[in-house]
Amino acid sequence: MTVMSKNIDETDRRILKYLQKDATLSLESMAEKVSVSLNTCWRRIQALEKAGIIRGRVVLLDQEKVGLPLTVFVSVRTDDHSQDWSERFTKAVKGIPQIVEFYRLAGDVDYLLKMTVASVSDYDQVYQRLISKVKLSDVSASFAMERMKFTTELPLE
Repeated sequence: MTVMSKNIDETDRRILKYLQKDATLSLESMAEKVSVSLNTCWRRIQALEKAGIIRGRVVLLDQEKVGLPLTVFVSVRTDDHSQDWSERFTKAVKGIPQIVEFYRLAGDVDYLLKMTVASVSDYDQVYQRLISKVKLSDVSASFAMERMKFTTELPLE
């Protein structure tokens, strides 16, 4: 079993599981599914939000239907690990909306970016924009051919 915060009990865990699947559930439906009163359910959700466990509620869009069918994973290696370079790189990445995820890694690759774009041409425009803002030593792009699994749900079991 996964270790979770001692402030989260089984009822909170069930609430979180249902919210991850469908954040549009009415409070009444949620309370019924979790077998608690409406007020208890509401107080628990508010407490989870206040604690920062629930960071937000969003709508998930279909990439293809909104014209952004291509997912690109970009591996970045750098020979400059200074704080100044890192801050400039982070600022540049955060200013590019097509980059939807951004990680600093341990291992052979220093950073991993996930981009969502309409085409290879659009990827190239994003790439050109990025390298115009910060010097990169080695960049490698991998284009996703097929999505085998995708979820935003965390395993709370």
